[in-house]
Amino acid sequence: MSPNGNGTHASTIRPLKPGIYAPIPSFFLPESEDLDIPSFESHVVYTATAGVGPVLAGSMGEAIHLSHEERVALIKTARKALDHAGLLNVPIIAGIGAGSTRESIDLANEAAAAGADYAIAITSGYFAGVLAGNKKAVKAFFQEVSSKSPIPVIIYNYPGASGGINLDSDLITELAIECSNICGVKLTCGDVGKLTRVAATISDPMFSYLHPRTNKNAPFLVLGGFSDFLLPSAYSNGHGAITGLANVAPHAIVKLFELSEASIVDPSFLPEAQRVQGIVGRADATIAKASISGTKYLLQKLYGYGGHPRRPLPPIDPVAAEALWEHSHTQALVRLEEEVSGKMR
Repeated sequence: MSPNGNGTHASTIRPLKPGIYAPIPSFFLPESEDLDIPSFESHVVYTATAGVGPVLAGSMGEAIHLSHEERVALIKTARKALDHAGLLNVPIIAGIGAGSTRESIDLANEAAAAGADYAIAITSGYFAGVLAGNKKAVKAFFQEVSSKSPIPVIIYNYPGASGGINLDSDLITELAIECSNICGVKLTCGDVGKLTRVAATISDPMFSYLHPRTNKNAPFLVLGGFSDFLLPSAYSNGHGAITGLANVAPHAIVKLFELSEASIVDPSFLPEAQRVQGIVGRADATIAKASISGTKYLLQKLYGYGGHPRRPLPPIDPVAAEALWEHSHTQALVRLEEEVSGKMR
């Protein structure tokens, strides 16, 4: 479909809602490292069926290892698989991280044409030595990308993947106010205070009146980048998370979000929300240390697909893999996922 003005691409019909989203891994065949499309399709549908929205070609998706053509192929594949499974209203968020502003804009146009509903953009870390201390340049990046993208854009703040560039709450708030085609932020910096400050601005009843979004389906969402502070973020008017742990235990993470939201209305849900948050928080810290290769190992162990990252990223060491699987935090999460999903291994 062709664009219909900034941020109102004709395919943007699926609302962006508070909740849980997962950065979907890109799966590769063992020898050739070509895309493993069947595994990718299975995982997108499995997580979406559990209530988890897909984020494609992000850090977990090894976007830096993908060609433009492969990114497009994954978006088209995901949309087709979701529609075939009857999940027509599940939106697709596509990563548009690249080395330059120009390329990020190109990726946004390609993502929209392939069927993505939203984009998520991160500053390039290659010249972080220059950009990290230049707020004007960083701000200009998000201003230009969002103004030229045919679909709404989410800010991705992840210092670990951008050479240490770390957007502060003032800059994020300025972008939210000034850029109507920006529809949210993902805080993989893990800064709960920053989430609280940004959410305080966004949740003000006057914000949406004074600063309406370009696309009515794309309100500004304040999303964590981990699962370990979902409950606290709910009480700070956060909107959920884009979290890698939702690949491993999608039903459990969705349940935690639902309990967190319910406990605000009915405090009787709070003890259970705290119990589940404790299990998820410990598992998130443990599994995150194993990075992409550890998550893929756990997916292989639990669901029969996962494989290895593309080189030069190494697979997880076999001894470390076994230790990760046997860790009490991992096993507690597995039991919780079985409890919530009703599926025993």
